[in-house]
Amino acid sequence: MARTIIDKLWDDHLVANLDNGTSLLYIDRVFLHERTGSVTLKELAAAKRRVRDPGQVFCTMDHIVDTFPGRGDATRMPGGTEFITQTRAAAQAAGITLFDIGDERQGIVHVVSPEQGIALPGVTLVCPDSHTCTLGGLGALAWGIGSTEAEHALATKTLVVRRPRSMRINFTGRLAPGVGAKDLIMALIGAHTASGGVGYVIEFAGEAIRALPVEGRLTLCNMGVEFGAWTVIIAPDDTVYEYVQGRPYAPRGEVLERAIDYWRGLPSDADARFDKEIALDCSRLAPQVSWGTSPQHETGIDGVVPDPAGEADANRRQSMERAQAYMGLQPGTPLAGLPIQGAFIGSCTNSRLSDLRAAAEVLKGRKVASGVRAICVPGSTQVKRAAEREGLDKVFLEAGFEWRESGCSMCFYAGGESFGFEERVVSSTNRNFENRQGPHTRTHIASPVTVAASAIAGRLADARSIAG
Repeated sequence: MARTIIDKLWDDHLVANLDNGTSLLYIDRVFLHERTGSVTLKELAAAKRRVRDPGQVFCTMDHIVDTFPGRGDATRMPGGTEFITQTRAAAQAAGITLFDIGDERQGIVHVVSPEQGIALPGVTLVCPDSHTCTLGGLGALAWGIGSTEAEHALATKTLVVRRPRSMRINFTGRLAPGVGAKDLIMALIGAHTASGGVGYVIEFAGEAIRALPVEGRLTLCNMGVEFGAWTVIIAPDDTVYEYVQGRPYAPRGEVLERAIDYWRGLPSDADARFDKEIALDCSRLAPQVSWGTSPQHETGIDGVVPDPAGEADANRRQSMERAQAYMGLQPGTPLAGLPIQGAFIGSCTNSRLSDLRAAAEVLKGRKVASGVRAICVPGSTQVKRAAEREGLDKVFLEAGFEWRESGCSMCFYAGGESFGFEERVVSSTNRNFENRQGPHTRTHIASPVTVAASAIAGRLADARSIAG
């Protein structure tokens, strides 16, 4: 029988089919961070259980740590220091690998995991974080879990999972210059809503996907959860095999050769069937930007704020009206030209070296507009070091951006640092919910190049016109 990549990975990790229609799956690797890691590890210890395979469990400091130069355990987030110190103590007691503050390997969990070769094609990897689907960009079956599930995975290296339905989305056509992975995923969510993937594990496929570098694939898969998917995946290919070679936790030598032989068998069979298929023509896409308070509230940078009166569904119409009220926007308002007060480049979506390079190309020789606070937070310490070796830090600083240490920073607000009340911010993050980047902050999500161009213009702007 022809099988999808999802079928193959599920079958290869299946421990048992259970009576209630669920499956017991083997979990290869677990990743934690300090916002949930301390709780998970402490509860496991309190139950007098041990981590079954400490060598396959990793933890990083990313969500709560400050990103200001010279940082330590102190943080602006209320109670944050306790999260950090307790995670450190619990990780050391459990004998797992910790990428601590000051460690050259520290960074955002979903940036560090591929960077270190922890996430690999064909592995199952879980983390108590909703954006674990990022790692599907390498061909891993990776999904976010809760703290209780994390305890089970740590103690048994298994999880009970109900198998989702399967979907394949074919991204057809070639992307125009200035359009990237972030624009692709935003356009998909805009076209099919933030619930379009609910109940599905999704394979992203097609010409546009194959043309993406690995870091672009990670960006695309990162926002699979914003589409409502259980998780998403892209079949590995030579681009991925080249990427993983030489990374610290990736296989080497003969083991790598055997691994690549296995990985080559993972792509879906030509005649494999999915429960649902969608096609999205990418050839005419413009850079995308959000206008509301959900990732589905988005359009091209050359578009306008839509009129809720044209929406037939009452619930969606009310959602649009509420979003426009929160964002201080009126139907018909062009998005390009909206004045901004903040610009943020960072997060597990868009903080990798290729993201910083692309933004720096726009910023080079230009200055951030007066009245705009602009911040760049590299996704990992290794990304930061690599960017500095290339002189990218100087480009950002000379343009007027703050240059930070790595971490999640203002991707989300939990009582620490934030943008201001009713400030309009353009951000390379993945969520534009109410209060996501501060109390009543108005966030427009976009690609790093759109953020850079907007910071220079002092308003939402198309990077193609700025660079042109």
